[in-house]
Amino acid sequence: MKKAAKTDGKAASKLIDGRIAELDDWRGETLARMRKLIRQADPDVLEEWKWMGTPVWSHDGIICTGESYKKVVKLTFAKGASLEDPAGLFNSSLEGNTRRAIDIAEGEKVDATAFKALVRRAIALNGAKKPKKKAAKT
Repeated sequence: MKKAAKTDGKAASKLIDGRIAELDDWRGETLARMRKLIRQADPDVLEEWKWMGTPVWSHDGIICTGESYKKVVKLTFAKGASLEDPAGLFNSSLEGNTRRAIDIAEGEKVDATAFKALVRRAIALNGAKKPKKKAAKT
């Protein structure tokens, strides 16, 4: 099986539009709503299409991916385990050391304000500078 190529932001946005349209049910509506909230939280977000057709939102690194399954739309935050989640939005992939996810089932609503704050925390974490190692004195 050939791996799908990474696309630029404009082409990826069109592919995400297509994914939302092809879902044609509550999953498409949910993915569209969450995409809108991501864009509101970060107007400079980069949309990407990776891993054989997964919508990805990035800013100085991956913020989250948006996958659609039969019973849930899953938003997986790449560094979710390192993010504060005071609203308790993360409800999936809680056992790992790196990622955390939000599974949204049909009819469920996600608190928009809390979600946008989580996206902003993910961006801040991506942009945090790691301290440079000091060169050893000789």
